[in-house]
Amino acid sequence: MNSIRRQLLLWLALGLSAGILLAGIALYFQARGEANEIFDYQMRQIAASLPRQAFAPIAPGQDAPGLDDEIMMQIWDSTGTVIYHSHSRSVMPQQAELGFADVPGPGGMWRVYSAQIGNTVAQVSQPQSARKQVAAQAAVKTVMPLLLLFPFLGALIWIAVGHALAPVRRAAADVQSRDMHTLAPVADHGLPQEIRPLTHAFNDLLERLRQAMQTQRAFVADAAHELRTPLTALRLQAQLAERAGDDEERRAAFNDLRHGLERATHLVHQLLTLARQEPGVQEMAPLELAPLLRSVVQDYAPLAEHKGIDLGMTAQVAGAVNANTDALRILFGNLLSNALQYSPSDSAVDVAMRTDGDGLVVTVEDRGPGIPEQDLERVFDRFHRAANVLPSQPGSGLGLAIVRQIADLHGALVRLENTGTGLRAEVRFAKAKV
Repeated sequence: MNSIRRQLLLWLALGLSAGILLAGIALYFQARGEANEIFDYQMRQIAASLPRQAFAPIAPGQDAPGLDDEIMMQIWDSTGTVIYHSHSRSVMPQQAELGFADVPGPGGMWRVYSAQIGNTVAQVSQPQSARKQVAAQAAVKTVMPLLLLFPFLGALIWIAVGHALAPVRRAAADVQSRDMHTLAPVADHGLPQEIRPLTHAFNDLLERLRQAMQTQRAFVADAAHELRTPLTALRLQAQLAERAGDDEERRAAFNDLRHGLERATHLVHQLLTLARQEPGVQEMAPLELAPLLRSVVQDYAPLAEHKGIDLGMTAQVAGAVNANTDALRILFGNLLSNALQYSPSDSAVDVAMRTDGDGLVVTVEDRGPGIPEQDLERVFDRFHRAANVLPSQPGSGLGLAIVRQIADLHGALVRLENTGTGLRAEVRFAKAKV
């Protein structure tokens, strides 16, 4: 389990161990340097304390009184004859160089100090191992109190981290106790500063979920309301068809029933299209806009020809946008469908594309009755139809709502404008960065 407390204990223990180790090594070398100075001073004092008269030769087989086992001393005359040595079985090599020197000897390296005393040379030697042992003991004694801090620091860290994370556990308990309908923000009072960005991001997510659920509820309520009318009409038309007294009435009833089914089918199709245009669902990629726009115009050309409307592109430029092909096809299709639906016969619908700074602008202009000024923004609401649209005219009031939603998903701006001879729909896209 990935635990902050355990990670803190582990990393602090490793860091403290490394720090104590480095401190011990530094203390060892410092103590060894100080021990060398002390022992060198001691060796000089030993040599300086010897008498200045000549020493008599030592009798064969005779052992002189020894000094400390860590100090070895020998004296020889000008002829090289040893006249004194402190250890008969461990004789150091005679070192003619006066002063301090490091020479190999019994058991390793020795620190040797040689001094001229009259016609004799006195040599005081000490093993380096003795000095290292003293330095190591001094370093261990210094580091030992730090090692005793390990349990205390571990307990202190455990308690401190537990106290600091207590607000996090309370926030987690608050989230865990909620149900799917509770989307209120999580209180971040008392939370550590490092945890607050996560809480803020979580609250932002809750806010987006709340808005999405409100939108979904509104959509379901609107859809249920709008479907109720055509379904009721279909039921009545079916009853009229059943009660028809002759073939003529039956054909008329079935014709009304067929138109009612077409309107209901169109409404359901628009509802499904609107539900699919959700943020995060569409995959965006650089897309050349002109070929897609020409393709949509060609798709609606037969309908325009059937209604006697001149449909074509009056201007186009090259340019790419970050978009989803299917979504933009629906957007342009809805704009063309509305333009063709409300334009009279023997009129024209013009599609144009131009650049505007760092953007691409697509316009669809018809010769229809336009939209009252007070409804130019409201027609983008779901199921809202302009005041000048007759109830008998086909439509569900979702086409422009779908256009606005797809434009928002692409970061595009859509605007409607009355031209005096019709309506112009303008969609402004940002160019894709190559």
